[in-house]
Amino acid sequence: MAPSPFAAHHADLAALAHDNRRRALAPRTGRDFASNDYLGLADSDAMRHALAAGIARGLPTGSGGSRLLRGNHPEHEALEAHAARHYGSEAALFFPTGFAANAALFAALPQRGDLVVHDELIHASAHDGMKLGRAGTVAAAHNDAQAFDDIITRWRAGGGAGTPWIAVESLYSMDGDRAPLAALAAVADRHDAILVVDEAHATGVFGPGGAGLAHGLARRDNLITLHTCGKALGAEGALLCAPAIACDFLVNRGRPFIFSTAPSPLMAWLVRQAIEIVATEPERQARLHAVVRHAAERLVPLGVPASGTQILPVVIGDNQRTMRIAGALREAGFDIRGIRPPTVPHGTARLRIAITLNVDEADVDAMADALAAAMAAA
Repeated sequence: MAPSPFAAHHADLAALAHDNRRRALAPRTGRDFASNDYLGLADSDAMRHALAAGIARGLPTGSGGSRLLRGNHPEHEALEAHAARHYGSEAALFFPTGFAANAALFAALPQRGDLVVHDELIHASAHDGMKLGRAGTVAAAHNDAQAFDDIITRWRAGGGAGTPWIAVESLYSMDGDRAPLAALAAVADRHDAILVVDEAHATGVFGPGGAGLAHGLARRDNLITLHTCGKALGAEGALLCAPAIACDFLVNRGRPFIFSTAPSPLMAWLVRQAIEIVATEPERQARLHAVVRHAAERLVPLGVPASGTQILPVVIGDNQRTMRIAGALREAGFDIRGIRPPTVPHGTARLRIAITLNVDEADVDAMADALAAAMAAA
């Protein structure tokens, strides 16, 4: 009997299972401590009304082609102009996902002879883009601005003559900590570098009107920010905000942009309304931060450090114990997921607790009690 053409895949999945790292899709059940719907917009009446208004305007559900063919719609351009104003950039470009935006950015913008210095914990999408790009890449110690400076200094001393790129996230999705953006901007200025800040988990949650943690650096000609629309904004897609030359270059050289069907014009409308909802209803941000503070007060006694953000990691270490605790919490009615390598470094398997407006202080209290019991039993 001939061997299965998928024998290597079976073996790989078996190895993952043996290490308690095999993934499977699970339904959404229980109270939400897992999603990135931080402001509770995804299932809100505000977004339903905005969607209904877009449908009433006769906006198409599909674009019918790439932006460079017939897929470009006035709603795409209206969203991009609005995003550029709101996030403080010269221009913006709308992508179907944050993954596509990061892949396009790092594959196309850094040129041969450049150097991309990225935080060691930067998102997988940036890594995939860098693999497709022509620039050299080096990882810097997490959130260490001096490490970025030292790497670029050594590169210049060794003959590096291109442009350095500094790539970070403003708020890291698995640790909940924030990048030292002001210090990194100073490094970028000192070395004539370009600073790329992925604001995926900060957009909507931080900054005036939800403009993100990099809002204080806006209008710089060496800054690119990425704002995901499927997290706090409750919609889909991503907005790359940058100098006009960078957006123009991606329209001409960014393969994920050029060869992808354009996002739905109806979704472009919905994202624009979501940005406005967040900007004009600051009480959503205030309420979220109040619940985050309450969660920190309840979880610190359990050994969970306060991150100062809506993401509170409970590092367990062992893969199997992590999944046992996560399973116990789901059985108790709390949707909390276990995160294992390679999403996080080996030996740091964890529960990722996300605080959203889909829960309140009473839900947090009940979750903390259940977490204490599950940890003791595991």
